[in-house]
Amino acid sequence: MTTLMRITGLKSIVLAAGLLLAGAGHAAPPAATAPGAATAPTATAPAVTAPQAAPAAATAKPTDPALAQDGAPIMAPTAGIGQPVDGHLGIQPQVTKNGDTAHRFHDHILVPVITVISLFVLFLLFWVMYRYRAAANPVASRTSHNTFIEIVWTLAPVIILVLLAVPSIGLLQAQYKPAPANAITLKAIGNQWYWSYQYPDNGGFEVTANMLKEKADVAAGERFRTDADGPRLLAADNRVVLPVGVPIRLITTANDVIHSWAVPAFWIKLDAVPGRINETSFTIEKPGVYFGQCSELCGARHGYMPIAVEAVTPEQFAAWVKAKGGTPKGAKPAAAPATAAPAAAVANTTGPVENASLPAPTTTQGATANTAAAGTGR
Repeated sequence: MTTLMRITGLKSIVLAAGLLLAGAGHAAPPAATAPGAATAPTATAPAVTAPQAAPAAATAKPTDPALAQDGAPIMAPTAGIGQPVDGHLGIQPQVTKNGDTAHRFHDHILVPVITVISLFVLFLLFWVMYRYRAAANPVASRTSHNTFIEIVWTLAPVIILVLLAVPSIGLLQAQYKPAPANAITLKAIGNQWYWSYQYPDNGGFEVTANMLKEKADVAAGERFRTDADGPRLLAADNRVVLPVGVPIRLITTANDVIHSWAVPAFWIKLDAVPGRINETSFTIEKPGVYFGQCSELCGARHGYMPIAVEAVTPEQFAAWVKAKGGTPKGAKPAAAPATAAPAAAVANTTGPVENASLPAPTTTQGATANTAAAGTGR
């Protein structure tokens, strides 16, 4: 009997221990799942914020339909404007105020004065040849001085030169008038044998311009000159883009020998001297494409340094500047990153705040991979 009671007591103890272990096993899962439930929202939060940064990066590229693939406005040259014309006599049509003044000064003052003087001198030559020929004057005159004639032929040229100097000096002064405060600076740098251009007021980006070769002179697949680019020996692979109606401050220099930046339609010819800065200013009044060349003997390929300028509206110029990675003059480049920084900082709560304004990690990495350690920038 005692043995039976011991066996029954032993079974009761084993059964109680089993029930106690079973109860502990059922209570453990809620404690283990609690951290998982707390971390689930933090893992999915970056996945929601990651797509928000993508539209900001996509809108950085200009979508202006007037821009070509390389960011330059699409504009074809006009025949007879801004380029030489075969058989044409006279000055090219001018698109600057100084050029228009010089054109009128040439056509309305210089040419008439030169024509009258030339005809007068030619008349005197024929009159002297006829009046004082040997047949009409068998005995030559011994007159050696005539006071009146000497005064006339001395004072008359002086008076003519003084009258011409008044508009000429005014035009010369206007060509070197300092540019106003709202001018856009273009720095033209001469090289053997190409031009490079910098825009200091628009972020300092640089454009290099080389002459476009003919189709027969390039290899298959290389770019060659077409009629849309401009005339032969004047078309460049990259045009200088400038706004219309905005003062331009042109400064020139060179890296090797003396060059000269000349565009006839602007009435501009400014030497580019190594180690020296020359400056002038002008304002383009009409949109279009205008061509020029280096006008200083600079070496074997002097005749292969064309200048191609594309004058566009200020809005198109601003879009072109943005496409080149620059900043339009007067704009605030820091405004866009500053407004995007708070939104990114609030969304990226699991990473460091100093990396919140950088859109690249949130757009190129997955949500689960953008951990706090990966956001340190190391």
